[in-house]
Amino acid sequence: MSDWVIVVDRRADFTGMEEDRAILRTRDYIALPQSLKLQHPKIINLSRSYAYLSQGYYCSLLAEARSHRVLPTVDTILQLRQRSLYSGEIADLEEELNRRVKRLVNPPGESFRLRIAFGYPYDSRFQAFARHVFDRFRCPLLEVTVRHGEWLKITGISALGIDDLDEDQHTLFNWALDQYTRAGWRQPKTRAPAKYTMAVLYNPKEELPPSDPSSLKKLIRVAEGMGVDVELIEKKDYLRLAEYDALFIRETTTIENHTYRFAKKAELEGMPAIDDPTSILRCTNKVYLAELLKANKVPTPKTVVVNAMKSLEELEGELAYPMVLKIPDGSFSRGVHKAGDRAELKKISRELLEESDLILAQEFMPTDYDWRVGVLDGEPLFVCQYLMAKKHWQIVKHNADGPATHGGFKSFAIEQAPPEVVDVAVKAARLIGSGLYGVDLKQNERGVFVIEINDNPNLDTGVEDSALKDELWKRLVRWFLKRLEA
Repeated sequence: MSDWVIVVDRRADFTGMEEDRAILRTRDYIALPQSLKLQHPKIINLSRSYAYLSQGYYCSLLAEARSHRVLPTVDTILQLRQRSLYSGEIADLEEELNRRVKRLVNPPGESFRLRIAFGYPYDSRFQAFARHVFDRFRCPLLEVTVRHGEWLKITGISALGIDDLDEDQHTLFNWALDQYTRAGWRQPKTRAPAKYTMAVLYNPKEELPPSDPSSLKKLIRVAEGMGVDVELIEKKDYLRLAEYDALFIRETTTIENHTYRFAKKAELEGMPAIDDPTSILRCTNKVYLAELLKANKVPTPKTVVVNAMKSLEELEGELAYPMVLKIPDGSFSRGVHKAGDRAELKKISRELLEESDLILAQEFMPTDYDWRVGVLDGEPLFVCQYLMAKKHWQIVKHNADGPATHGGFKSFAIEQAPPEVVDVAVKAARLIGSGLYGVDLKQNERGVFVIEINDNPNLDTGVEDSALKDELWKRLVRWFLKRLEA
């Protein structure tokens, strides 16, 4: 059997020849990875929907966690969800479209929608243009909406599901799939980086920012002494981002808000960024992290991926009470709940599954503190103990009638911290990338366990920089300088 695997929601969705390809249902690929015996599978995700936190989304997300090549990638899925994320590509594509149309004997006389299957258009007049679009957005089935006029305008680019095709359209789709899998796995072209000021994205009104105002002032002072000008920017400054040479995000990141758009735009502009979009994508989803850590044998608390099909009895057979339930993309202890019995488990799991098709259940590990190891460019930067909030089981307690409360902290020099804690943290962070990460760990008589990896960990004066002082901020600035000077 070849390494190609076709993933569909329903077996009947794929009408092509199986030949030597494996055909899997989406839910089986998500829940039963052991059923796939291939050494280096290449996944073609033909789910009916790629909506955020849907099964199709998780198929691509978990494929990347398992080091399986996948089409489309989660980055492509997310980029195609919002015009603001792919708007930087529109000008080049419009220019290519209009250049090609001028050569046509029979150019379009009205607005139209062009469907593209693996780079092959359903309208043969647009063969070269379709290849151009597919090179930018590697997705099995795309639809480009074009408004007619003196200058043809692209008003939208979207990913379609296989169920959007009628019977006749399946014929070309299956042929295009055959051509694509025969040609091998083609990597998209990378855009050449553009060519020193650093923008720091922050929200002055954020309740729990990753760096407080005094810490940002420290960064500005240190960077200035190293020849880097730092300017604080906000959400409203998105269109000005290309004026800077680098981006440092000091605002809580999530796929769903502007922080990801800023990171993506920085990437398209060739700007070094912390956080980069890949790190945000990987760190903000706990399901992905659970799979990634498991696949690389990094110790974690016993973790179970839960969907609506999993019964309470099955879950109780795998985990004891109390157990921790997590929404995939929560932050600062939000979306994390403790179930002490079946009634709480039923109530919490029902509420969380209304937000996401998959949630996590995890064994509860009571400790007086969590370790946090900061890792920059694959090397340890700081080590802290974050103490649990008073009379609470987490380091942050969110109060319904007032501000959140925190536990205390203790800071350590790297060489004073337990080496096994630092080693596990560094191993985990290197799986994400070469940026800045905060690895949360628990330590007990059984060993050291990674709880999660944060893509924009707290950096505050007097806390995380207690051991290194200004040197911590200098190392951070050097990370940017190294990439700018390269």
